[in-house]
Amino acid sequence: MDLHKPAHVVLLSSPGLGHLIPIIELGKRFLTHHNFKVTILAITSQTSHTESQILQSATNPSLYTLIQIPSPNISSLLPPSAAVCSRIFLTVRLSLPSIKSILTNLPVPPSALIVDIFGTEALALAQQLNISKFVYVASHAWFLSLLVYSPVLDKQIEGQYIDKKEPFEIPGCKPVRPEDLVDPMLDRNDLQYKEYIASVENLSKSDAVLVNTWDDLQPKELKALNDGDCELSGLLKVPVFSVGPLVRQTESETSQDTELMIQWLNKQPNESVIYVSFGSGGTVSYDQTREIAFGLELSKQRFVWVVRAPTGEAADAAFFTTGSNNGLDENKIGKHLPEGFLQRIKNVGLLVNEWAPQVTILKHPSIGGFVSHCGWGSVLESLTNGVPIIAWPLYAEQKMNATMLAEELGAAVKTTVMPTKNVVGREEIARLVTNLVGQNGESNHRMRDRVREIKVSAEKALCQGGSSYNALSKMAKVIERGESICASKNVEANKG
Repeated sequence: MDLHKPAHVVLLSSPGLGHLIPIIELGKRFLTHHNFKVTILAITSQTSHTESQILQSATNPSLYTLIQIPSPNISSLLPPSAAVCSRIFLTVRLSLPSIKSILTNLPVPPSALIVDIFGTEALALAQQLNISKFVYVASHAWFLSLLVYSPVLDKQIEGQYIDKKEPFEIPGCKPVRPEDLVDPMLDRNDLQYKEYIASVENLSKSDAVLVNTWDDLQPKELKALNDGDCELSGLLKVPVFSVGPLVRQTESETSQDTELMIQWLNKQPNESVIYVSFGSGGTVSYDQTREIAFGLELSKQRFVWVVRAPTGEAADAAFFTTGSNNGLDENKIGKHLPEGFLQRIKNVGLLVNEWAPQVTILKHPSIGGFVSHCGWGSVLESLTNGVPIIAWPLYAEQKMNATMLAEELGAAVKTTVMPTKNVVGREEIARLVTNLVGQNGESNHRMRDRVREIKVSAEKALCQGGSSYNALSKMAKVIERGESICASKNVEANKG
């Protein structure tokens, strides 16, 4: 490789904003800190208007190349009830010919391919092209540990995991309770479970795994994944690099709606506003939407609520449709809310239709808490802005995230679902919100202080000389030299 030419890294994103945004942020890091040429391949959803907007705003030909791969039509190949994970895995699989064509015809040959956990079948393409290949797990190390150990549990455990009473032990890591398992593990007879296990077995076909966390946040799990004496490391077979927290920055251009929102936030006292959002793909039921409305009203606290049309479908029903015409019309935003609600909360609440500039909101000094679905991207955006969380997990690995935040990191409190109604009740919502941002409440000072500590820790990890900065720098050198991670580690060990 000509060392005078910058290395060229290609990053592949599976469909969905929750997958696209972390890939874009990792690409930016290679660009800004290592002067790499960056190409992002984005398999797009067919119905998400918001995703199109993100892609449009992210496209910057002067910095990097973004190539959209239209999502193939899989409607005849899976039933409408198929899980989101199954649909994503199949979509990526059917996109492989397009991905191969792009990789082989790029004007500048790629030096490395980085895929997310849904794109591990594309690692074989990198093998054929004789380039470095990596998997980017845009979540945390505890989730990665469960991922790596799942094939062992698959052989050890009989019957359904969720029927078990005891937590599942993971070598060197915190056990995982049955109720906190990731969605693909909830039904071993479902197609998404088989796809999940297959993707895990592909991890060891990479040269290394990157994970969106940092050493100081999860030292125990990262040690288990990299310690040669630990069973977990032996199963994975390749090193793990913690390169996070990689999160979005505030939008450079703001719309008129965003400006109006900022003006409203500017009028509120510091840390007095609760922000409510269930991410780019999360939805709640009609009954739950009403309970949220009543709960916020009952709390008498200021709030910004991103409202999405309620559904009787799965909690991730909006994954492929966020911002589409199927959502709430701005003029009908009150249609699914209690009668008179809009008038009663006029001076204390702000409702946002479908999607909001989340980082801009979380950075604002008036925000005192975040009611979140606990998608890892949203969690990191909250933690890196020093905002404590009311954890309300919906799908994917979000139950793990909520448990870790509340029980291990002390950065969140968890909601409790009413078993009789399968909703979080209005009194519970009001209590949690009031305790977090209410003037008469304790404001959970200990939790707020803990989140501020985590924010400082994250900043140190990403600064020059920090653990995550150094980890990505090691990877960049390996890619530039065109050598294997193991060879690079041996060279460094010999130097020592």
